[in-house]
Amino acid sequence: MTTLTTRDPSLPAAYSDALDALALAPLWTALHALLPHERATAAVPHVWRWQQVRPRLLEAARLVPMEQAERRVLVLRNPGLGGAYAITSTLFAGFQIILSGETAPSHHHTPAALRLVAEGRGAYTTVEGVKCPMEVGDLIITPPMRWHDHGHEGADPVIWLDGLDIPLVRSLDAAWASKMRPAQPPATATDPSADEFTAAGLVPRASRYPPTGYPQVRWPWRTVRAALERLAATAAADAPVTLRYVDPTSGRAPLPTMGAEAQWLRPGERTRGDRRTTSRIFHVIEGRGQSRVGEHVLAWEPGDTFVAPPWHWLEHEHRGEAPACLFQFNDEPVLQALGLWQDEDR
Repeated sequence: MTTLTTRDPSLPAAYSDALDALALAPLWTALHALLPHERATAAVPHVWRWQQVRPRLLEAARLVPMEQAERRVLVLRNPGLGGAYAITSTLFAGFQIILSGETAPSHHHTPAALRLVAEGRGAYTTVEGVKCPMEVGDLIITPPMRWHDHGHEGADPVIWLDGLDIPLVRSLDAAWASKMRPAQPPATATDPSADEFTAAGLVPRASRYPPTGYPQVRWPWRTVRAALERLAATAAADAPVTLRYVDPTSGRAPLPTMGAEAQWLRPGERTRGDRRTTSRIFHVIEGRGQSRVGEHVLAWEPGDTFVAPPWHWLEHEHRGEAPACLFQFNDEPVLQALGLWQDEDR
C-alpha cells in the first residue's frame, strides 16, 4: 500500500509547519494513495497447512490452561498485514481448541463470529442457551451481542476455525466485549437445525427454542454435504456446485457482515476464474487440489486454510479420485450493503 505524504516539498516550510500546528494537511499530496487508480490491498494469498498448524494447537492445549486463555486460539495472521491479528483487512480467522471436560466461559461482543468444526466430536457451543453440537464440517454462528460459551463432553480434542469481523468492527471504533462469566448449563439439548429446519421451503410457525434473534444458528455438515451431492449429481459438467448458507426465514446471509458458502469439486474439475471485491477465506473439508489466487498457486489438502484477498483472480483445480469440499466465509454482505460489491468472470 502507498504511504501517505502529508507535506508538500514545493510549499514553504513555514506554511507546512503552520498546517501541522493546526492539524491540517494538503489533500493533493495523498489523493492517489487514498484513492488509487487500481484496487489495492496489503493482504496476500497464503495457505496455512493443517499438518503444521495442528501440532501447535495440541501443544497450546498442553501449555495454556483454559483459565488463563479464556479462548485458546492461534490466530491466522496474513503475512502482508504487518503482524496484524487479521487474515484480511476486514476479517479475522483463528483455530480454537478445547479439551475433554473443559468449559470456555460465557461472554458476548460486538463482532459477529462463525465456527467451522475441523476435528473431533463431543464439544458444543451454546448461543443464548441454545446448545449446538459440534461435529466436523458443522457451521455455527454467534451473532453480535449474543451470549455464548463452549463445552466438551467427549474424549478427544475438538478444533474449529473461528471467523470474525473484528478488523472491520475495530475500524469503526465499535469493538467491545463483556467480561467473562461462568458458563451456564444449556437450556436445550440441541438446536433448531435438528427439528425445525430439516427441509427446504419449510419453516416453523413458531419456534420452541429460546430466542436468539437468528432463527438458525447451526448448519450440520451432514445436511449440507447431502445437498451438495444431490446438486452435483444433476448439474451440468461445467456448472459450479456451490450452496450459500442463509437464514431460511429470509434468504439473507447468516450474519449482517459475513456470508458463507460450501463448494463441491468433482474429480478433475477446474473452475472458471473470477475475482470479487470481497475477502474470501477457504477451509478444506474434503479432498485435495490447488487454487490459483492471483499469481500464487496454493496446493491444499484436508484441514488446510487459505485466503483469497479482494480483487484477486481465483480458480480451483481438483486433484483426486473422490470429490473435494471447500467451505468459504467472506465479507460479501457488508460490501453488498455499502454498494461496493462487484465481480468479474474470465
